[in-house]
Amino acid sequence: MFSIDNWNEVFSTIQKNKLRTFLTAFSVAWGIFMLIILLGSGQGIENGVKSEFKDDAINSIWVRDGRTSIPHKGLAPGRDISFTNEDYDQTKQHLDGVEKIASRYSVWQARLNYKKEYGSYSVRATHPDHQYIENTIILEGRYLNNTDVIEKRKVIVISKEVEKDMFLDEKGVYKFIKLNNIPFMVVGIFTDEGNERENRQVYIPISTGQLVYNGSNQVHQFMFTIGDAGYQESILIASNLQKQLATKHNFSVDDQRAVNINNNLESFQKFVDIFDNIRMFIWFIGIGTILAGIVGISNIMLIVVKERTREIGIRKAIGASPNSVVGQILHESIFITTVAGYIGLLLGVVVLEFLSSNLQGVELFKNPEVDFGVAISATLVLIFSGCLAGYFPARRAASIKPVTALRDE
Repeated sequence: MFSIDNWNEVFSTIQKNKLRTFLTAFSVAWGIFMLIILLGSGQGIENGVKSEFKDDAINSIWVRDGRTSIPHKGLAPGRDISFTNEDYDQTKQHLDGVEKIASRYSVWQARLNYKKEYGSYSVRATHPDHQYIENTIILEGRYLNNTDVIEKRKVIVISKEVEKDMFLDEKGVYKFIKLNNIPFMVVGIFTDEGNERENRQVYIPISTGQLVYNGSNQVHQFMFTIGDAGYQESILIASNLQKQLATKHNFSVDDQRAVNINNNLESFQKFVDIFDNIRMFIWFIGIGTILAGIVGISNIMLIVVKERTREIGIRKAIGASPNSVVGQILHESIFITTVAGYIGLLLGVVVLEFLSSNLQGVELFKNPEVDFGVAISATLVLIFSGCLAGYFPARRAASIKPVTALRDE
């Protein structure tokens, strides 16, 4: 089937029908090209969205204070709900499912200075577990610890960016820096995989922050992880937290604006479901486009068989077997499909590489790529489809009787 003579006939046929062959190959190449682009772009958007979740632990629940919107027990709507250390303690001790927990007291645009260098940064006064919830990566030194909180130490953890701004070429760890003219010892340098804003923060113990900034026992928000709890369990934990806070702060449990509870796991699961559906849709469109090209090849092969009916009759009359006739048609079909598919695959990968290199600043579109296994699978599907596209015309050619073929005009 794969003899030199067969190859010569394939190239001879292609040479005689250049335009027809080009259009047929283009339809297949375009199909695989579009499939690769769609899959890669979908993956790029998925990577971008998932990177937004890298900033915080996926299995975390975040709670912010709000304002009531429903009357409750004679109380009018519009009441501000504020959190205190008691809310943190109650959640930590009485809410089932809590793993690591921290509260946060925030100060915006605080002034830092070291020697002659000055800068304005946001301060987060928090607990040690905040490191794991926020996915903070310590590069040098350490993060805050429980002793810092208990003793209200004036220690601070700064980002690599802040260290560069304040200390220039010096190392910042274990040196004193002034926060609103109050000396704090730098005990750690961190980085964060979140956006640039996350690396413009500094961390101090929550007890220290409340003391220095006259925050009393107030906290602006608290957050916690829920370990290995699944999607449904996370919804139950969030619901129980809503009930607990509603009882303590005297608002309706149905009032979703009284407190803002953000379940990261629930949000992440919604995106996973969305992208699963998008992926199925992309495959549907891509395979449909490829099939259109394959149908085109099958039709072209039928035309080829019709044009070469007399030639096939002569070949069979001088002893050519039906298998050799089938092999010749399949040879041409598979060759065109495979070459066109490979070109489409290659062009798709090149375009994705170009997009990956030139769209670095787009937050929600990162590293568009296609899995190698998917690319190989698509190629194998193409080869099989090419075989299938040529099989039916080939079978028709093999069934032609020599006498009938020789009478064909």
